[in-house]
Amino acid sequence: MSERQPLVSLGDLTWDVLAKPDTMLLPGGDTTGRMELSGGGSAANLAVWARRVGHPSTFVGKIGQDRFGDLAVQELEAEDVQAEVIATRAHLTGVILALIDRRGQRAMLTGQGADWELLPEELPVKVLEGAGHLHLTAWSLFRDPPRAAALAAARLAKAAGATLSLDPGSFQMIQQMGVDSFLNVVDGIPFDVMFPNDDEARAMSGEHQHDRALDWLRERYPQALVVLKMDEDGALIEGPQTPRVHVPATDDQLVDATGAGDAFGGAFLAGWLRHRDAQKAAQVAVQVGGWVVSRFGARPPADDELTRRLTLQAVSA
Repeated sequence: MSERQPLVSLGDLTWDVLAKPDTMLLPGGDTTGRMELSGGGSAANLAVWARRVGHPSTFVGKIGQDRFGDLAVQELEAEDVQAEVIATRAHLTGVILALIDRRGQRAMLTGQGADWELLPEELPVKVLEGAGHLHLTAWSLFRDPPRAAALAAARLAKAAGATLSLDPGSFQMIQQMGVDSFLNVVDGIPFDVMFPNDDEARAMSGEHQHDRALDWLRERYPQALVVLKMDEDGALIEGPQTPRVHVPATDDQLVDATGAGDAFGGAFLAGWLRHRDAQKAAQVAVQVGGWVVSRFGARPPADDELTRRLTLQAVSA
């Protein structure tokens, strides 16, 4: 395990506030519900899930010198994820409010905390040059900073021989940035794997059908393996050496969709980096994603059911 080059995930480490009201929220009203506080952030979540599925992983990012930052780092370290963080007094650790409706779908309000302030000169160069793979989320690209740091990290890692992946992050933020502006930034990143979800693929391509959106992405990024996450419809995959294939989702009941895409991505990369079989990696990833959506939060405590799923996938491989 220790001989393998780590997956490095760069970007957002935050403190998540998860809230699932029992009834509709009304202006001026009060209701009960379920709430939970935990470490979060798309890049950090992916690092945790890659490690849980067996690949050494490192998180790179920026936090505030505050209690939330300390707790978020402690949670990473408890997951055996190496934390390469810059702590600052100038900004607080980022906080994300995730509002979860009765169907389990989530809407998020992201506070612009220290994770948005990463600068190129703060990057851990040796860590990036020693990475086997670098993962970026578009949350590091929507504004500058931290865009310059993310792009510099991609150049460092790629020059040292790493593969790169990108999660487009948020269809709403893509629209707010402007699709053309977003694509101009993404076009300059030589990524090997892209993880758009259904909404992000639609926002980027303007296409509303899965197959047509994937056609558009493959034409624009012919060098990349595109892994289109389609929620209850599973995943649709195609790449330079991978014919188009559909991997069905599990039949798990949706409780909370928070972090499911990050879990899918981390599980996928843990497998793909080991054997480069995209279909096999996606079969593990849908099992992990299904387990996550049937529980509360982005990183629910591992249990016997998760172990069983991972064991069955390892045996079938």
